Amino acid sequence: MSTARTFYCNIGAFTPAERARHKQLTDKLLANAKQIVELENGYDFQLNASLISLPELAEWLAHESKCCPFFDFQVDYKNEGSRLSVKLTGAEGIKPFIRAEFHLPTETRL
Repeated sequence: MSTARTFYCNIGAFTPAERARHKQLTDKLLANAKQIVELENGYDFQLNASLISLPELAEWLAHESKCCPFFDFQVDYKNEGSRLSVKLTGAEGIKPFIRAEFHLPTETRL
């Protein structure tokens, strides 16, 4: 038997300026995702590395981990930056939260 967890973003973790910057980075990350692949325990955001930089992704990760410390992150940076992706995963029940939080369609490619 499994227990579903409830996940909440701590929006109080940001100053107004930090919140605005985080939204800007989130919008940029989502707009420049070449593909979003559904994983067993989350999603892999495959990014266009010519449009979002590794430092911008690192800044987004720092912000996201501040408001949502229950996420697990894995960054892949390969072939001199030709492949940049971030896997966003977590405990059981995280996928519906990610879908809702990032406005993802209910069906993505596995």
